[in-house]
Amino acid sequence: MKSVRENTPPTAEETEETVPAAKGKGKKKEQGGKKAEAPAPEAPGSEEEWAYEVAHADASTDLAPIVGRNLRRLRTQRGLSLERLAKASGVSRAMLGQIELGQSAPTINVIWKIARALGIPFSALISTTAQTGTRVMRTAQSKRLASHDGSFSSRALFPFDEPRRVEFYELRLAAHAEERADAHPPGTMENLVVTAGTVEIDRGEEHHVLATGDAILFEADVAHVYRNTSNTEAVMYLVMTYAETVG
Repeated sequence: MKSVRENTPPTAEETEETVPAAKGKGKKKEQGGKKAEAPAPEAPGSEEEWAYEVAHADASTDLAPIVGRNLRRLRTQRGLSLERLAKASGVSRAMLGQIELGQSAPTINVIWKIARALGIPFSALISTTAQTGTRVMRTAQSKRLASHDGSFSSRALFPFDEPRRVEFYELRLAAHAEERADAHPPGTMENLVVTAGTVEIDRGEEHHVLATGDAILFEADVAHVYRNTSNTEAVMYLVMTYAETVG
């Protein structure tokens, strides 16, 4: 997990594999008056089908190339094609290709799906080169990930330098909004405290209501939901711990 980050851009061959075939608009006629055959549809290749996987405009766009390089390196290390990873993660092949090229910033949920399919911590996809010594992370320079509609955002309160076994996040959820999270790897624990608003947490069949100041610890290896029942934005702080050490 702590291997050196590769900055090698995709080769022409890999780029051709990654980018979905363009849909034929305004088909041209062949010589002799015959229409050229329309290219066979490639599922899920249309932008409409994977647009929901793209993060809101408020997300940090400079994370896109970082996630793209890490995804390409981790995928190729495992000998996975884009098609196989798409089937394993539930993320469209077209979107995976856009991420690897650094052309689209994925939503939080999409990154989680990819991380789970690859069997890695969330931070492995957003990490850069490791640095040593004391680190101060200024609010103005923070990296934020967001849901497609921007109602949910996550700010990492740890350096994006290497995969970690313990991760610390600030979460913000708009009034009367909810965020659905897929199951994380077995043994993953979430320890969350609400600092503003009232939040409902659904874990499988469990239902918990947390007021400001309340905290919860639960196993996050099943699907779960964060729901803000307040009339104002809810703010939470989350410590996520993985069962296995990273490295």
